[in-house]
Amino acid sequence: MLPAEIIARFRIDKSSGFKLADCDPGDTCGLDIDKKEAKELLETGVKRLAQLQERLYAEGHWAVLAILQGIDTSGKDGVIKHVLSGVNPQGCEVHSFKAPSAEELQHDFLWRVAQRLPASGRIGIFNRSHYEDIIEVRVHKIIPRSVWYQRYRQINEFEQYLSENNIKIIKLFLHISKDEQNKRLEDRLKDPKKRWKIDEKDIQKRKYWDEYLKAHEDIINKCNASWAPWYIIPSNIKWFRNILAATILVHILESMNLSFPKPKVDISKMTIE
Repeated sequence: MLPAEIIARFRIDKSSGFKLADCDPGDTCGLDIDKKEAKELLETGVKRLAQLQERLYAEGHWAVLAILQGIDTSGKDGVIKHVLSGVNPQGCEVHSFKAPSAEELQHDFLWRVAQRLPASGRIGIFNRSHYEDIIEVRVHKIIPRSVWYQRYRQINEFEQYLSENNIKIIKLFLHISKDEQNKRLEDRLKDPKKRWKIDEKDIQKRKYWDEYLKAHEDIINKCNASWAPWYIIPSNIKWFRNILAATILVHILESMNLSFPKPKVDISKMTIE
């Protein structure tokens, strides 16, 4: 696991003035390890996360909502696959948010998110989230600015409400470079096992790279609070991305002082025949 001071380095503590250009998507904090060491370090984090998830489930007081945002190919699926591989499926749910359905469009933009919030004792993973209802509609000018701009405030109020009702929010932005995205898209085209992932929209969206980056930068600046801060995950190097994401999740769960509840019966009077 990585030390706490590294986690603090990637947490956004200010509410404005943050620039993605100041963050190196290839950063590894100078960590120079081979694949075997990286695998062992990640396994340590995954094992610890599973232990903490068991306490979260048993205690049944808190819920954890991990929000993964990032430009296409940044590795949201990879984090879910590698970091949460050891978590008990009974206590963890993953939800992806793409273009809203006809039914979802008949409700306010937070309705579909509210339907999928984790229950007490569980971890909920959002692969994309309510932030898409600012990013996509802004970049592609689907709705007026006057509509999507007020969603910053609405999301802040929504997340504060969740926090006050025992849902711990962990927001991770997976940051990659445009060159790295190009490599990953080309890799998908060349590898028969990965071609199914290719979507024509992924290629088309590259034309809007700067607009997407600016939209993400603004949600980080405008929707950052002490109860739900953003963490920037350098994601060009996959092993570092996974280890850092696992470390942040473990660190936050450990800070919650989770514990197993006391038995509801007097064990001293029980015998097993």
